Amino acid sequence: MSESALPAQNPSGLPQNKSLCLCVDEMHPSLPELLVPLGIVLHYRPDLKAAEIPAVLAAQPYNGLIVRSKLRINAELLAHGPHLRYVARAGAGVDNIDEAALASAGVTLLNAPEGNRDAVGEFTLGLLLAMLRNIVRADHEVRQGVWQREANRGEELGGKVVGILGYGHMGAAFAKRLSSFGCTVLAYDINPDHEGDHNAILVSLQELQERAEVLSVHIPYVAANKEFVNDELLSGFRNPIWLLNTARGEVLDHAALVRGLQSGQVRGAALDVLENEKLATLTDAQQATLDFLKASPNVSFTPHIGGWSQQSYRRINEVLAHKIGEFLRNPPARD
Repeated sequence: MSESALPAQNPSGLPQNKSLCLCVDEMHPSLPELLVPLGIVLHYRPDLKAAEIPAVLAAQPYNGLIVRSKLRINAELLAHGPHLRYVARAGAGVDNIDEAALASAGVTLLNAPEGNRDAVGEFTLGLLLAMLRNIVRADHEVRQGVWQREANRGEELGGKVVGILGYGHMGAAFAKRLSSFGCTVLAYDINPDHEGDHNAILVSLQELQERAEVLSVHIPYVAANKEFVNDELLSGFRNPIWLLNTARGEVLDHAALVRGLQSGQVRGAALDVLENEKLATLTDAQQATLDFLKASPNVSFTPHIGGWSQQSYRRINEVLAHKIGEFLRNPPARD
């Protein structure tokens, strides 16, 4: 037998044309069936604690790592996975991932904003309608035996100017849901690749502040966006505004929101995210701010569920599997 006819060496012990992937977070049960046709052998380990993952990653030649938000992906972790070629984030936000460290290690980042954008778009619309029509407050009152019709006379969405801060997948999905309500939709995005469409007009931040009556926040959390929505931004709006945040809590200065509510510059707020969502670890200042917001009848909360629907749970898997398949078929050149 000639040397060229010898079987290829495969130190991982996997069948040829197979790759190994570690998933460390809970995922919809459809994940294995979606990855099998791609030749991926999945090690599904949502039981792992964050501290245990480096050793597990180092023990096998994993090509892929699938995560939600259990751990931070940084250079230290990547050093334990020398065979890694991609990290797949099951969701849209990548604030727990050091993209520079991935680039330095030659690891590709994949995420799935397409998977939950519809869920976020619908949810944000629901928050807005509930806020304008006092639905949450009225529900609480009726449960307490209080029947106040006039005090809960609300506002119609039709005819209002809705401003969207960040016109990526989530902002565009929200704008699409607004299209039949007879309102004007303005969007501002710092990314020049994001363009307006038939659902929204792309404008400057100054024009957004001049015209908007509603502000819906859809920007990612990166260092430059920390507390982007602050006293200066809020005071720059010509009209008092209703504020929605379904993005990340860290992009909103919650103390500034309190001041906006106190001054009347903010007419109401619907928050699906908080600056610190681990409520048992709040600082004194964070607790004081949250206590004020909780006592405000024109503020409502939900526990970061905007993109959390039964349909998006599976759809995120489908998007990730598609992107992983495309990556494996057309991998980028490695230095």
